[in-house]
Amino acid sequence: MCGIFGYIGDKNCVPILIGGLKKLEYRGYDSAGICVADGCRLTVVKKRGKIADLEGSLRLKKIIGTIGIAHTRWATHGEPNEVNAHPHTDCCGKIAIVHNGIIENYAPLKKLLEQEGHKIVSQTDSEVLAHLIEKFYAGDLEKAVIQALKIVDGAFGLAALHENEDRIVVARRGSPLIVGIGKNEMLISSDAAALLNHTKKAVYMADNEVASVTKNGYIIKHLNGGRLAAKKVDKIKWAAAQVEKGDFAHFMLKEIYEQPETIENALRGRIKHGRIKLSIELNVSTVRRIIITACGTSWHSALLGKYIIESLASIPVEVDYASEFRYRSPLIKRDDLVVAISQSGETADTLGAIREAKEKFAKTLGIINTVGSSIARDVDSGIYLHAGPEIGVASTKAFTSQVAVLILFALYLRQARGGALDKNIIGELCGVPQKIRHILENTSGIKSIAQRFKNSPNFLYLGRGVNFPVALEGALKLKEVSYIHAEGYPAAEMKHGPIALIDKKMPVVFLATEDRFLNKILSNIHEVKARGGIIIAVANGNGSKKVRRLAEHIITVPSTLKSELSPIINVIPLQLIAYYIANAKGINMDKPRNLAKSVTVE
Repeated sequence: MCGIFGYIGDKNCVPILIGGLKKLEYRGYDSAGICVADGCRLTVVKKRGKIADLEGSLRLKKIIGTIGIAHTRWATHGEPNEVNAHPHTDCCGKIAIVHNGIIENYAPLKKLLEQEGHKIVSQTDSEVLAHLIEKFYAGDLEKAVIQALKIVDGAFGLAALHENEDRIVVARRGSPLIVGIGKNEMLISSDAAALLNHTKKAVYMADNEVASVTKNGYIIKHLNGGRLAAKKVDKIKWAAAQVEKGDFAHFMLKEIYEQPETIENALRGRIKHGRIKLSIELNVSTVRRIIITACGTSWHSALLGKYIIESLASIPVEVDYASEFRYRSPLIKRDDLVVAISQSGETADTLGAIREAKEKFAKTLGIINTVGSSIARDVDSGIYLHAGPEIGVASTKAFTSQVAVLILFALYLRQARGGALDKNIIGELCGVPQKIRHILENTSGIKSIAQRFKNSPNFLYLGRGVNFPVALEGALKLKEVSYIHAEGYPAAEMKHGPIALIDKKMPVVFLATEDRFLNKILSNIHEVKARGGIIIAVANGNGSKKVRRLAEHIITVPSTLKSELSPIINVIPLQLIAYYIANAKGINMDKPRNLAKSVTVE
């Protein structure tokens, strides 16, 4: 969660810091603040609410300085207010910090510091870091940060200033931090996307590293104090335009419309002469079992991965929430493959699950969008999505790219084990982007449905087989951005409880596209209709005629000959329904309440 940005150079840092925070606001928007060093003292300005509230501060307009740190907050410890907003300072106001993560032993540290006379004014765990650094400060900020962090338990992405030092000291453990290299200037960011207007040269810090950053360079050390060898400078491959909305009203809509292109990017160069080419540095021919672990939307793509891999590669697959996997003493064998799916590559629970698997000597694979992320560095091998930066908090294009990559991976597994590949599925997969374009060019019916049901208090989403995870994802999208309660279920499970909820006010969304379950889905539709429920159906092909006789509202999507591909197509109208309902209700779906893009804390 939370976003950190920092600048040191020759320019006035205030507009640069504000600009950086705007690029990071999807990571948290409960409150925001900046601290600027003007050569004499530190000046802190912070506000509850969005970055715009901070930017409009009259006090902020009077500040000029060439060194500064900034923060946009997603609240963990302490309610969102100005006191709890970052930056936090020490007792004398000479040291300021911004922090992302959770300090697990903050309570005993706070007690110790208060016994020593420190006055801690906020409810946050983060403020103790400023006072700990003050406790150890003896003229060298870097040394004080290292001494302080040696007694800290938990996760941190940290940036610190001292009024007498022309540098920013940063450190990370479990929370991403990137050093951006400019010309006579250096930048600090939680996310590469925020650096693009200034530089494409980046150094990705690893856990338990501390960097001392000046305008002319940086020195990175381990927390034990030893200086590290020069780290690799990576080039950020994203373009600055990819983190702008362009002509779209919201990032979510832009990213929905980018999906034909992002799926093409996921496939590009990976299908050659009817063969699957993946740069996987693992011998997958000996894998006996696959465990896929993920959180949120990525967990839904993991469920689809189970259906797809078992169907196409005949390898048993288990799917686990990463938060449960890492704490339940999982039974893992050396010939297991543990696959982590994460858009950001920084999801704390998923990262913890991979480390748990590696401790038990399992092979690990990442399906990730963000190059240089923690999971990308920790896994034995990986497959990048190439979806570009996803700014919208509710994931859309990453989900469909994940599913496309899982299909490729399933075919690759089959191929590696000597199985013949079905040329039809490869051809159909390459045709999916054009089918998505067709949906995106014909949205008037979806908009009408959204307008009709924008005030419904509840929705039910039902699907079978590969469309069950699509039902889960459709319900999640609606909950995330419209604040309407929604549940996704396997359609056959409706009779085991959810049918009690159905009345004349309940919209029920059925994934009723043609596959071997269609007749069973039609039977489920009859059961809902008999109880007065309102039927909204996603249908295709000849089956749409049967569905049309029963459904009050029907969304027709292009057909695919292979059911394993249908989730990529069928989820698109569900994403659009969620977007258009939120828009009709006047909700900013790019910044849904209580949510942030990357869950980098437990």
